[in-house]
Amino acid sequence: MEFMSQAFSEASIIFTESWVNNYFLLIATALFAVELIRYAFKKKLSWNMVGDSATNLITLSFLLVTIFFIGLAYVAAFTYVYDNFSLTQLPITGWSILGCLILADLAYYWEHRFFHSNGLAWGTHSVHHSSPYFNISVAYRFGPLDWFFPFFFHLPLILMGFNPFVVLLCETLVQVFQTLLHTETVRKLPRPIEAIFNTPSHHRVHHARNSQYLDKNYAGILIIWDRMFGTFAREEEPVKYGVYPRINSINPFKVYFHGYTKLIKQIWQAPTWCYRFKLLVKPPVWAWKQEQRRK
Repeated sequence: MEFMSQAFSEASIIFTESWVNNYFLLIATALFAVELIRYAFKKKLSWNMVGDSATNLITLSFLLVTIFFIGLAYVAAFTYVYDNFSLTQLPITGWSILGCLILADLAYYWEHRFFHSNGLAWGTHSVHHSSPYFNISVAYRFGPLDWFFPFFFHLPLILMGFNPFVVLLCETLVQVFQTLLHTETVRKLPRPIEAIFNTPSHHRVHHARNSQYLDKNYAGILIIWDRMFGTFAREEEPVKYGVYPRINSINPFKVYFHGYTKLIKQIWQAPTWCYRFKLLVKPPVWAWKQEQRRK
């Protein structure tokens, strides 16, 4: 427990986050290669799956280019709020990092739930859900504004007094954990793990388009958030992946922009300004139900 009380420098936190980002991508690449071999042995590997996976990595490159230009502004905003508006400034110790990680995981739950709760956010997040496959590469399938919304959900951690670089590290750790969940290779883990932690089984449910699985299992690391807030569903029947209607394309530009292309088209064709506003603030299922009624 003495280690948990040990103080760490900002430099060590920045180094750790950089190390995790750099080396985990190599680990994810190796795991993805194992998945492809498994699919090949099961005779489920296809050129379309390979193309879809390549598209996922291209959307990742789009995100990285965006972050290259706005990343400093993101960090600067966190630092400015921390220096001028935080309630306190917590020391960087094992305990504060652990506390920040738990709260960052809770923030991720609500951020993720927000992505599914209104048309504007779903326009970017639907990209991540649009693949008809489920493997490690899908974790890197990003939309054009995936970098934008998380800022507002993690800002409260800065106001509470957590160091900005600790918050960024914890954001990274939650995302790294999430990446490992995108697989069909792991079926179900022992019950105590399935009860507390998010697992591949739980996350397959989240990516499903089966009606009983819709808008379930938003968790990052701890599935207890879904159990607490009534959004948990257990994987029972086989999962069908993707969005409705399906994109049916591996063109990275079409995949990357399809969410907002669809939203803009819906807004353009909307009968009233009230309807247009609802397209932005209501869950995407609302728009789908309206379309069904008009047919």
